[in-house]
Amino acid sequence: MSISCSAFAVLTMELTRGVAGAIPIAVVPFAATATPPQEVATVLASDLQNSGRFNVYDKQKLTVFPSEISNVSSDYFHRLGADHVVIGKVEELGNDRYQVTFQLLDMLRGKDVDKVVLKKQYTVLGRELRPLAHHISDLIYEKITGTRGVFSTKIAYVVVQRRPNAPTQYSLEVSDQDGYNPRTLLNSPEPIMSPSWSPDGKQIAYVSFERKWAGIYLHDVARGTRSLLSEFPGINGAPAWSPDGKKLALVLSRSGTPNIYVMDIASRQLKQLTNDFYINTEPGFSPDGTSLVFTSNRSGGPQIYQLKLAGGTAARLSYDGPYNARSAFTRDGGHVAMIHRVNGVYKIAILDLDSGVTRVLTGSMGDSASPSIAPNDSMVLYDTVSGGRNVLGMVSSDGRVQLLLPARNGDAQDPAWSPYLS
Repeated sequence: MSISCSAFAVLTMELTRGVAGAIPIAVVPFAATATPPQEVATVLASDLQNSGRFNVYDKQKLTVFPSEISNVSSDYFHRLGADHVVIGKVEELGNDRYQVTFQLLDMLRGKDVDKVVLKKQYTVLGRELRPLAHHISDLIYEKITGTRGVFSTKIAYVVVQRRPNAPTQYSLEVSDQDGYNPRTLLNSPEPIMSPSWSPDGKQIAYVSFERKWAGIYLHDVARGTRSLLSEFPGINGAPAWSPDGKKLALVLSRSGTPNIYVMDIASRQLKQLTNDFYINTEPGFSPDGTSLVFTSNRSGGPQIYQLKLAGGTAARLSYDGPYNARSAFTRDGGHVAMIHRVNGVYKIAILDLDSGVTRVLTGSMGDSASPSIAPNDSMVLYDTVSGGRNVLGMVSSDGRVQLLLPARNGDAQDPAWSPYLS
């Protein structure tokens, strides 16, 4: 095992399905006094385009490149069809410091001064230009859509390297949400699975078989330190954080069959929530922390159930189809994302808890698994089979936008989307 930086698992986004009638926006290349280590406007354009909510006119589609509002031709951008325009500058200050200024213009407004709906200036180091670009994307996304962006969040996932005449290698990776800046938290010749972010984004809980049997570990993402939380005989699986970050739901087979427990992380004290001979697994806390959803076969096949932590019996939530599993609440608590089998193929679906209606989101022919919801509920991250490999995908919560994030080497699986990190 080792902790290191990784380049082999870089992910690159590929928009496979976007929104008809997406918001037209022009992202003009930022004027620069010198060539910066990262083109801010390129990252902005990619972020907004891959959200599926925008139709981006970038440097390949533009013929004029204003950096000041006085040089912005309303006639040109109206003919282009852009409702909004992003302009900016990057000035080199020396000692690897850069001053970045940007403006967001609403071209449907009248006078030039009225067109400026967002304007900011930052001073950052060269290595901070890409994170700053994601931050600017978040601001633009929220200003136009009214919803906070997720471009500055992270994703965790497991990469599996299967090589001829060599042992299979498992790596726990963390990257930016667009797949850039991957970092290896753990390498192991034994399986790693079920990463789960703490609510503050500082730790990841996961299952590792590095000692030849299952154990649940807590890993400090920044420091690289970790601790063993659970290593009972039998199954130790499916860790899920409580909203306050003080407890972890997990699956143990201490009684012989898999049951749901909640552990107080500080004291390591356990409370058993299910106590029967069915298979009970894949717990997930509700946003208010008062209940859990989990998968159980108590009705004959895998279905989604909800259990109040204050007591009572488990209530079945899913009724559409013979197989529903691996559920996760949306942040508003009104829906759960889950795996839903349709004609023998495993799809990602959303279950409306008020109406009971299940809506399939993914349209690919390959099986999909491991749904994880973005912190603004706009997208669901999952793994799927594409081109004979396991890759990561994203689909919007309405099913209208779909992305693939293919790993350059190996199979990517078991993704988890971080919370907001600031």
